Amino acid sequence: MPLERIHPLAFKASEATHCAEEQDKYWEMHARLFENQKALEPWSGHAEALGLDVAAFDTCMSSDKHAEAVRKDMAEARKAGATGTPSFVLALTDPDNPTQVEGLVFLRGAQPFPAFKSAIDNALEAE
Repeated sequence: MPLERIHPLAFKASEATHCAEEQDKYWEMHARLFENQKALEPWSGHAEALGLDVAAFDTCMSSDKHAEAVRKDMAEARKAGATGTPSFVLALTDPDNPTQVEGLVFLRGAQPFPAFKSAIDNALEAE
């Protein structure tokens, strides 16, 4: 959920993780960009540090090929009630159909452990 109002390069950073994913380094890029939020550009420097094929990465970044997927993920998150990060969804799966969830609880924003414990305990008691 790239929040461009807070960080103008957030959307492009999200695209960078997808470009790195093409070389099996999604989470490595995610971690690197998170650790270097104040020094995101040039993007190719991060690709090089991770041992990616920099030319392929740069081509991916300049093509905007993952922009639509990022926008789609953002729209799905908004439909679910997420307005930013972090957002958490707690739910129980239906034992007869594990693709269905019930008892949905949405936790928005950074929450202390007691908030999670309470939500989990309540969900388990309702079961």
